[in-house]
Amino acid sequence: MRVPGCLTILLACGALAGATAICAFTGFSLTQRTVVDLAAAGFGVEEPLETLRCTVSAQCRPIPAAPDSAPLLVLTAQVTSVTRTIPALGTPLPETALVVEPRTTALAPTAAPTNLPDIGELPRITDPRQMHILLLGIDQRSATDNDGPYRTDTMILLSVSPARKSVGVLSLPRDLWVEIPGFGPSRINTANSIGDANAYPGGGGPALAMETIAANFGVRVDKYLLVNFDVFTSIVDLLAPNGVPINVSQFIDDPNYPDANYGTMHIQFQPGEQRMDAETLLQYARTRATEGGDFDRARRQQAVLDAVRAEVLSAGGIINFIAQAPALWAELQGNYRSNLELNDILALGHLMGEIKREDIRYRVVDNLYAAPGLSPQGDQVLYPDFTSIRDLIQNTFYSGTRMTLADLKARADAEAAPIYVYNGTNLPGLAGATREWLLAQGLLVSGINNDVTIGRKLTEIAEYGRYNWTARYLARLMGLPEDRIGQSGDGRIAAGLLVLLGEDARDIVEG
Repeated sequence: MRVPGCLTILLACGALAGATAICAFTGFSLTQRTVVDLAAAGFGVEEPLETLRCTVSAQCRPIPAAPDSAPLLVLTAQVTSVTRTIPALGTPLPETALVVEPRTTALAPTAAPTNLPDIGELPRITDPRQMHILLLGIDQRSATDNDGPYRTDTMILLSVSPARKSVGVLSLPRDLWVEIPGFGPSRINTANSIGDANAYPGGGGPALAMETIAANFGVRVDKYLLVNFDVFTSIVDLLAPNGVPINVSQFIDDPNYPDANYGTMHIQFQPGEQRMDAETLLQYARTRATEGGDFDRARRQQAVLDAVRAEVLSAGGIINFIAQAPALWAELQGNYRSNLELNDILALGHLMGEIKREDIRYRVVDNLYAAPGLSPQGDQVLYPDFTSIRDLIQNTFYSGTRMTLADLKARADAEAAPIYVYNGTNLPGLAGATREWLLAQGLLVSGINNDVTIGRKLTEIAEYGRYNWTARYLARLMGLPEDRIGQSGDGRIAAGLLVLLGEDARDIVEG
């Protein structure tokens, strides 16, 4: 049996229902659940891949009352790091020959079978090593747009660990100033366009983007998936027709959001829990109109990724996908490129079904790991702190390797950062009590004061200059998440770290 290229694309597209068109692992667990859901709905599930194939062609038949035997898929697959020629955008992936052996399976004489196909028959990842997948989103509305080359609007690096049954998700800012192998320093988002424009050996833009990751951060990238915006909106419309619930944390007002015709439009988001359709969700994931800019956007994309993943895996999502698969295939043809093959997707789906939500770690390369500056040409860019980023990669991709408090302290001591404490609450004496608490932890406080902001709820750390390790050490001591650390240039202090106390600080110092 040969599997058509469209099936491969459908399976790959199922992996894209996430933030800004590149949240790939939503679909990794679709395949095995599709078989079960279809069987329960009365479709023939004699052989999983054949069932998917017949669904795409709208030729599935009901399950016979009492079959004597049914062919069952018997496959052993190993996902390995093999260099392959990368197909052009819109080119179907190579067809894959599958081996099918007959096996007797007894089914009850009812519309729904009692013995469903064993998911152990699906391909499995037998190589225990990490697999790294680079997800690339380009600013292209459809395959009918110009041929590019395109810079990447979004870059997310996934690390899938079969041995640990864990996934790491790391967002890379597009303005990161890195070395593009063979082409010199540039923003990281130019790697794809440079590679496509110069026919980079081994696959053009995505191949050069993968090499750029390896050269700068020491991460071998095995696979890639490049998509445009049509993939995102089409799949979210299909899999979540009633929208996706999102909790908006702050008011967002963007009068210059790029519209579908490469002009601008005015969008707004009110704080609170709300359900967004595909286009609204894309706007929420793409806008940069917040104080944190690209860093905030990366966090929103990851929140969207998690929300879409949960929505798609809820009841009914898979049947909805399969029922409309032919229309989806016709609509998305030409809107993606990938070197993921059919067995890769099936094997990843099998693994993702075994990974718990708490074993998926989301991280962003933000202001803690990169400093704003100007390129030699005078453009605004982000200069990476390679040591910190490599530590972040280690902590994100490999479980059980979080940097110890002693390691953080040693690096903080080397920075010798001045520390100031400002009370942003109505609680008298809180700054003094915090200073005494920090002294007891072995830290010197250069000064205390009352903040101009009164009524602050949450404690934050403002960084004036580059004192990354001290900021992280302070946050760890105080039990604060690292997203409470931010760069500041408002002049309240000349250099160092400013601890802006909120009402939660009382429990910290008293506890």
